[in-house]
Amino acid sequence: MAFESFAEAQSFLLWSTFGIALVMGAVVNKTNFCTMGAVSDWVNMGDTGRMRAWLLAIAVAVIGVVVLEKLGIVDANSAFPPYRANQLVWAENLLGGFLFGIGMTLASGCGNKTLVRIGGGNLKSIVVLAIIGVIAWFMINPFPGSDQTLFSLLFYPWLRPAAVELSGHQDLGALLFGAEGAGSGRMVIGGALALALLVIVFKSAEFRRSGNNIVGGLVVGLCIIGGWYVSSAIKVDADGDLMSLGNYISQWDFLADSSEGKPAGAGTYGPQSFTFINPMGQTVGYLASGFESAMLNFGLLAVAGVICGSLLWSLLSRSFRIEWFVNAGDFFNHAIGAVLMGIGGVLAMGCTIGQAITGVSTLAVGSLLTFAAIVFGCALTMKVSYYKMVYEEEATFSKALITALVDMRLLPGALRKLEAV
Repeated sequence: MAFESFAEAQSFLLWSTFGIALVMGAVVNKTNFCTMGAVSDWVNMGDTGRMRAWLLAIAVAVIGVVVLEKLGIVDANSAFPPYRANQLVWAENLLGGFLFGIGMTLASGCGNKTLVRIGGGNLKSIVVLAIIGVIAWFMINPFPGSDQTLFSLLFYPWLRPAAVELSGHQDLGALLFGAEGAGSGRMVIGGALALALLVIVFKSAEFRRSGNNIVGGLVVGLCIIGGWYVSSAIKVDADGDLMSLGNYISQWDFLADSSEGKPAGAGTYGPQSFTFINPMGQTVGYLASGFESAMLNFGLLAVAGVICGSLLWSLLSRSFRIEWFVNAGDFFNHAIGAVLMGIGGVLAMGCTIGQAITGVSTLAVGSLLTFAAIVFGCALTMKVSYYKMVYEEEATFSKALITALVDMRLLPGALRKLEAV
């Protein structure tokens, strides 16, 4: 898709992103696709329906990226964020994912679910969005009058030294097949992973009868593919030379007649797909700038699109309901959860959608680590909360935590403090 001017190409990208996100928001609302709910159903009831829907979305996204890379349409090596970076920040992936998993449990949903709930009339989620946005913004951007960010102050000195420098990209294809065989390796591994996930997903007869779960997983996966496609395939015709939007921005001074219309950064116009924590921070920055058009990008339109899509379905289905905090404890839990999601989502470089689906679709090791850490953090928090609710005063935090770890077979049964429930 080639356009004669940057403005036309940018407009098409932004509106395409909004349209795809609109579909995602409506379908996620309609089907109740929810990653936190997936873990909750699995841990508390043994129901794997929504977990299989999540895995289906991953399988579809992996197939999409494998095909798009083979066709030369997508270059996931230069993705934003850099999922395949040759620096594996495993400690940040694990800690960030763990904190995010705790946070999304306390705040009743991940970043995507927060946006969907806003569209459905949940005012609590607006507060969650605002807190996540502020935290995410200052995790990356310096405080006013300072050159320090939350990340540089709290995490960089002790986490970044643990990073592992690799000789090439960190995706499974490059690691197992080397630089020269990375392309073929990605096809083999991506195909095998997607096939295995599809077998696991459709092995369940109950899942095969679950229309909402199948539609939810399939559409979310296709939306991820759509994001990769539009952010990569759109080009600007610069005197016969077709350039990506990111490359055009990086050479703006040589190609454009003036600075008018220049976006704030070339990085946010690289190949990418849906993720929601950093874009929430970008949304806060956009609002604080007084709606500066230079700050418009893929992430901002993704946030707006999901909210509008969910709102549209809520109105059509007459399910729109205003909801507010039940009490101070409810507010406190959501606020703490939002802080943890803002920190964890940026630290891990993504959320349940941004890393566990979009990132995993690139076969990046960091994304797989983040996925596992999110599920672990969410499951552990649910078990601890459940034991404290059942046993009330008898269940101190330490007793509930130890018992939860025993249930998850991470500690020997002899250490159990509470009877299993």
